[in-house]
Amino acid sequence: MTFAKLGLTAPLLQTLDTLGYTTPTPVQQQVIPPVLAGRDVLAAAPTGTGKTAAFALPLLQQLATTTTATAAGSVRILVLVPTRELAEQVMTACTTYGAGLGQSTYAVYGGVKLGPQINRLQQGVDILVATPGRLLDLFTRNAVGLRDVTTLVLDEADRMLDLGFAADLDVIFQALPRTRQTLLFSATFAPSINELAGRRLRKPLRIDAAPRQTSAATVRQWVVPVDKRKKSELFLFMRRDRNWQQTLVFVRTRQGCEELLARLHSKDIPAATLHGDRTQAERQAALAAFKAGTVEVLIATDVAARGIDIAGLPLVVNYDLPDQPEDYIHRIGRTGRAGLPGTAVSLVCADEAPRLAAIEQRLKKQLARDEEPGFEPQHRVPATAPGSLPRPRPALRTNKAGGRGNWVDEFAPAGKGTGNSRHRNGPAGTRKTAGRGR
Repeated sequence: MTFAKLGLTAPLLQTLDTLGYTTPTPVQQQVIPPVLAGRDVLAAAPTGTGKTAAFALPLLQQLATTTTATAAGSVRILVLVPTRELAEQVMTACTTYGAGLGQSTYAVYGGVKLGPQINRLQQGVDILVATPGRLLDLFTRNAVGLRDVTTLVLDEADRMLDLGFAADLDVIFQALPRTRQTLLFSATFAPSINELAGRRLRKPLRIDAAPRQTSAATVRQWVVPVDKRKKSELFLFMRRDRNWQQTLVFVRTRQGCEELLARLHSKDIPAATLHGDRTQAERQAALAAFKAGTVEVLIATDVAARGIDIAGLPLVVNYDLPDQPEDYIHRIGRTGRAGLPGTAVSLVCADEAPRLAAIEQRLKKQLARDEEPGFEPQHRVPATAPGSLPRPRPALRTNKAGGRGNWVDEFAPAGKGTGNSRHRNGPAGTRKTAGRGR
C-alpha cells in the first residue's frame, strides 16, 4: 500500500516523500479514503499510530481543491483537542504536511493572552486547532465565527470528556452548521464516546485501527514494589544504578511534581516539571529543554500523557500509578513509538494495589514484579491477579451547578471547595470562568 493509492494529490505526495513517509499506517489506510469522500468517521486509534496525518492529509487536500476563500473572522476546519501541548503538536503537523499549499493553520488555547489570538482570528483561519474552553472564550467575545466550518475533528475525544469538557462541546456543537463533516478520534470506544458519536455524527464509518486498551508490544513493562516513603530514594538509586538518562516521570499531583523536583535538584540532577500550575511558556520551555537533553528528567502529571511526542524516548517511570488504567496506557505510550523499543517502570506501594489490579485487568496480563534489594517494602503489595481486587472509584466532586465530573486530584487546589471552576478547566486553566481556561 502506498499513499498514492489512497487518493492523495501530487503536492501532498511530494511533501510526504520529502518527510520520508513511504508506507501509510493502518489508521491512515482506513481513514484517508472515507475522509476524502466526505464521510463522517468514528475511529479508535491509539496514540502514536499516525492518526494526525490520517485526518490532516485529506482535509488539507479538500481545502486545496476548493475555490472558496476563508472569510475574515471565520474558520473552515476546526480541530478540537484536550490540551495545549496537543494543540501545538497538531498545528505543527498540519503546517508541515501543508507546506506549499498556501493554507493557514493556527492554534488557540488557555494560559496565554487573548489579544494576539483575537487579532489573528480576525484575519480568518483555514485550519483552527483549539482547546474547547479557550475556543468558547473567543466565540463569546465574537472573535471567531463557526458558521463556515465544513469539517469538525474531535481528537482525543475520550480525554476531553475525562477532563469535563462535555458541556463545552455541547455549546460548540450548537454554534456549528448542521451540515458538516465530523471526524471523531478516541483511544477507545468507551460508552461515552459511542453516545457522543450517536448524537453528533451522521452514519459514521466505524474504524478500529488497533486492538483497544492494549499497550505497545515494543514496551517492556515491570513493577517495583516499594514503600511510599522510599519512592524518591528508590528512583534516585535506580537512576544511578542503571545509568538512566532521558526519563519521563509521571506523578498524580502537582504537589508531587514539585516535591520530586526539589529532591532531584538537591542532588544536582537537571530536572523540570510539566503540570497545570505552570504557564504555557514554562511548559514549552521545559519540554524543549527535555528534548534537547539539557533537562534529563521531566516530571509530569497526566495533562502531558497524550501531548508529548519525543522520537526515541527510552524510558517512562510511573512514580505514582494513575487513577484510570487508560491513563497508564497513554503514559507508557510515550515510549516504544514507531517500532522502537521502550521501557516502562512502575514504582508501586501497597495502597496502589487496586490501581495495579485495574491496569492488569485492562492489559489482560499480570506485570512482572522485581523487588530491588535494600528497598523491599515493609507493607507488602497484595497479589493482583486480574479481578482479585476491586477497581478504584475515581473521586467525584460536585460543581456549583450541581453537576458531577470525573476530576483527578491534581485539578483541585489545596484548601479550595469543590465548586472552584479550576476543577473543570483542568491543569491548563487560568481564568475563573468555568471551562474557559484551556
